[in-house]
Amino acid sequence: MAKTHYKLIILGAGPAGLTAGLYAARARMDHLLIEKGAEGGQVLLTDWIDNYPGFPDGISGFDLSEKMSAQAKRFEVNSLFGNVVSMDLTEPVKRLELEDGDPLTCDTLIICSGAHPRPLGIPGEKELTGKGVSYCATCDAPFYRNMHVAVVGGGNTAVQEAIHLTKFADKVTLIHRRDELRATKIIQEKAFANPNIDFIWNSNTTKIQGTEGVEELHLKSNDGKESVLKVDGIFVLIGVLPNNEMLPLDILKADDGGFIPTDLETRTAVPGVMAAGDIRSKEVRQVINAAGEGATAVLAAENYLTNLS
Repeated sequence: MAKTHYKLIILGAGPAGLTAGLYAARARMDHLLIEKGAEGGQVLLTDWIDNYPGFPDGISGFDLSEKMSAQAKRFEVNSLFGNVVSMDLTEPVKRLELEDGDPLTCDTLIICSGAHPRPLGIPGEKELTGKGVSYCATCDAPFYRNMHVAVVGGGNTAVQEAIHLTKFADKVTLIHRRDELRATKIIQEKAFANPNIDFIWNSNTTKIQGTEGVEELHLKSNDGKESVLKVDGIFVLIGVLPNNEMLPLDILKADDGGFIPTDLETRTAVPGVMAAGDIRSKEVRQVINAAGEGATAVLAAENYLTNLS
């Protein structure tokens, strides 16, 4: 009979989950890391990372994910490809239901389920997704060689991806609802110095139109003026939504955005349950703090298990 109970289960294999798995394996903890997609999480969608320590020349998101995964494999992290669809955290022994297969139980759980891109929620967006509407410049930029594309957003990801797009597109127009970017200054400076990036300030995209693909965007400025921008594609980069559909949000006391609050040691409102990475309620979502939270969560799980015995 296959093993179904573990001292620790880690849900998700992004930077937080892979780091947690690494720490659990090195500590010889009885653990299982569950991932339903590719290891690496949203880092896989990041073109280039310049601020992760240890890589003075920078590293691509794909390569960093690959190195994290390889390190986890080196220490024989016990992993399972599967989709957790629900869980019961009301008892000391936590129960996780998989989409297929027997339920799994554990004494401690680290939730690293991450997040996904936030859509604009405007007419034409859903219909043209994959036909000119994209949420990942790293994935789709090569399709827009010598074209004009728009980027919606003003944070680090939006501005970095706009810069990346200029390697392929002739022109990139960044549309932001405010009059200044939220991205860090060094990233802003690179964007402002790039002659292939234009900016439209204080404006929202209200509609996406096209037949076979994206052809134009309808814009509305903050003072009510409407305009149309002809483009070949649009990249929506306005933040993330939590991957929380399998979580009991009530007892985890999720915040208004559906993210999971924790204390400084990543402990949630449920004893024995920790949260790390982008699913955690916080202001800063970076690879480096996700990895740190994954390590912290394993230490918290160890302390919890020690106090149980």
